[in-house]
This record gives sequence, structure tokens and C-alpha cells, in this order.
Amino acid sequence: MKQILMTIEVILGSLLALLILLQHRASGLSAAFGGGGTTYVQRRGAEKVLFRVTIWIAVVFFVIAAGLMYVK
Repeated sequence: MKQILMTIEVILGSLLALLILLQHRASGLSAAFGGGGTTYVQRRGAEKVLFRVTIWIAVVFFVIAAGLMYVK
């Protein structure tokens, strides 16, 4: 059981990293240092789907990580 959960965890971790890297940042490097401003960008279409899938995969990743603490 633990081996299956660890395999799923590795796959989800890799997929999560890929999804985060695929997301488009409209601001650029200046936002990393506080110069991004207070603009609100509304996500539409594929970008919105990518954003929501990333959130759900992150939630599942952390649930499995917490569950691995209880599996012997």
C-alpha cells in the first residue's frame, strides 16, 4: 500500500511542477521584487482550467502526503 501511495505521490509531484511551470505570468521579473502593481487578471478558457487543475492536484498531493504518515 505504501509503495503505491509513494508512486502516486511522485507522479503527482512531477505533474504539479509541470503545471506550475506551464502557467502564464503576465507580470515578469519585476513582480518578484515587489514592482508588480495591483492589477487583477481574469483567467479564461484553457488558462482557467489549468489553474483549477493545478489547485486540485496540489490538494490531492498534500492529502496523500498526510496519509503517508499514517500508513505503516
